[in-house]
This record gives sequence, structure tokens and C-alpha cells, in this order.
Amino acid sequence: MNLPTSLIDRAAAWRHQLHAHPELGYQEHKTAALVASELRECGLQVHTGLAGTSVIGTLENGPGPVIGLRADMDALPVSERGSPEWRSQNDGVMHACGHDGHTAMLLAAARHLSTRRSFSGTVHFIFQPAEENLGGARKMVSEGLFSRFTMDAIYGMHNWPGLPLGHIGVNPGAMMASLDTFTITLQGKSCHAAMPENGADPIVAAAQLVMALQTIPARRLSPLASAVISVTQINGGEAINVIPDLVTLRGTLRCLQNDVRQQVKTLMASFVDSLTAPMAIESTLTFAGDYPVTSNHPAAALRVRECAQALLPADHLHWDINPSMASEDFACMLEHCPGAYFWIGVDGATPSAPLHNASYDFNDAVLAHGIAFWVGLVEHLCPRAQ
Repeated sequence: MNLPTSLIDRAAAWRHQLHAHPELGYQEHKTAALVASELRECGLQVHTGLAGTSVIGTLENGPGPVIGLRADMDALPVSERGSPEWRSQNDGVMHACGHDGHTAMLLAAARHLSTRRSFSGTVHFIFQPAEENLGGARKMVSEGLFSRFTMDAIYGMHNWPGLPLGHIGVNPGAMMASLDTFTITLQGKSCHAAMPENGADPIVAAAQLVMALQTIPARRLSPLASAVISVTQINGGEAINVIPDLVTLRGTLRCLQNDVRQQVKTLMASFVDSLTAPMAIESTLTFAGDYPVTSNHPAAALRVRECAQALLPADHLHWDINPSMASEDFACMLEHCPGAYFWIGVDGATPSAPLHNASYDFNDAVLAHGIAFWVGLVEHLCPRAQ
């Protein structure tokens, strides 16, 4: 698909502006203002306010299907190590996941489609806040996204290091894992480090528990099941010669199957109780911050596949690609509306830095590929009447 050079250049300018001025979840006020202004300039109906800082641009072009296309807008609390001309000007905040590129590509697709009118139907361009661990998608849904904007299907695209530039990865099932954060509190009895028999040591209990939890995926689940338990924080103790009375462990649980997710939660609770009780430790396990499995609807995934087959060389489509154990809150939208989430490759001659890395910078060469795929997908889903 031949896109105007001016459109690609404009998308790059937006991307650089957004990268230089990143905003954290629910704080995307300047980002949202730019998006809303550009959508209005294209003649779209613009709606704001869901989840605070979201922007939805609606483009109607006669009868036909109604679809949603989603891009995320928020940045991460990461200090940028790279030194591009558009380096982040906000200390401790950067676009380390490519949401600046996602926003620019969807905005450019909206502009192109508003001019070209090469489809028949309605497209809602959804710019979502707070994807990074803050549940912006769930909040948009709870505040009426799908009741106010009825859709036949919704689609999300994410850049993906590890895939070659412009390639598309999609499958008809799980694309990303569920996410549960957990906190384990171990209440012991403080005592002198030289006299442990006078206390109940939560440090030793924590050490045993960290290792024991790793046996759940390795020995309590089928090798065909997918689960990752990661303890990422251990906090406890003040004086070097005192056994503390309290230790707190925090971490994440990720699964690709909902039944496995529930099974692991039950097993974790059993491990926490059974390992700590003989040590005279009182323990509690709580889960919070959950995202469901990002599971594509098969029919919608097939539509992405068909579009990729029509637009790309055969070896640029990765159908039934292995899912990732990372998580994505687009899952909350897929719980309420049919749709699909897919990846677009970003690796050129030099492989991209990983997502969430302080040296990451969205590859501008992806912009044209992403814009073209969004436009092609709309034309495929909403064919213009002959």
C-alpha cells in the first residue's frame, strides 16, 4: 500500500513529540489533547472523558460493520538511557513500550481513512490511557465503552521486538498471559539473632517459601500448562543482629489458561499455609491487580490473518505464534467484545532493545507498516459497496 510521504513524516513528528513528552497512566492530558485536536481536524466526532484521559474518534462512512481500533497512550516510570534527539524531557518517565508509536500509527490511519473513505461502515479509533498496570481498559469498559459505542469487533496492535520489521504475529487463542499480583505476609516473633530459639523466624520461612513456590509450575502442573510465579520483592528486618517479626513478599503470577490460573492460586495458598505453620509463623496470601488472559476470538483472529495474507508476503505472517507470558489489559476489552490482539515486528538490521528497557526507542521504520496495516484491516473488515 502506497501511503503519502507527508503522512508518514507527520506520524514520525507526532511520535517524536510524544516520546519527548511522556505521561504516566491517567496523566496523559497533553497526549490526549494532541490526539483530540488532530482527530477533530480530520472531521471525526471526538469523545473524551472515559477513564479520565481517553479519546475516541468516530469516523462514519455509510452502512456497514462497526469496529474499534485501539492504541495505548501511557508511558512508564523509567529513566531513559538512550540519547535520541527526541529523548524524554520528563525525568523518570519514558515511552519504553512503544505507546508513542502506537498512538502515532493509529492517528495517522484515522487521518488517511478520513480522506480516502475507502470503506463502508463505522470505525471507532480508541486511544486508551493507563495500560501499564493501572487497568485503563477495564476502567473504560466499566464506564460504558461498549454500551456507548456498540461494536461488532475490536482490534489492538502492539509492536514486538523479536519479530522482523513489518511482520505480523497472531493466533486464534491466547496471545498474552493473565496477571495476578500477590502479597504474602509472614508474621513471626522477633528475637536476638544469637538466640533464634526464642523467636519465630520469618526470614527462614520466606527463603523456604520462595523456593517451594517454584515447584508448583515444575512439579504440580502438567508440562503442557503454562504458569510463571515470580517473587520480585522481599522486605523485612532493620537491625543486622535482630531477627524481625515481619517479612513481606510480593510478586506476580502469570498463566495462559484460566483453569490453570485458579489451580495455581489454590496451590499457592496451600503452600503458604503448610510451610509456615510448623515454624510458628502466621501467614496471609492476597491477590490483587489482576488482568485476564488476552485471548483472541478465533473469527476475529482469522480476519487479521486474511488481511495479512492479502497485504504481506507469505513469510511475513506468523500464524499461531507462541504467546507471551507478559500481560496486556486489552484482555479486559476482549472479555466484553469479540476481537483480536496482534503483534507487528520492529527488528530491522539492528534488533530492537526489549520492551520496558531504558534503552528502548520505537523504530520509526515501523510507522508506515503499521499505518498501512490498520488501513488495510479497516478496508478488509468494512469493504466498500461496489
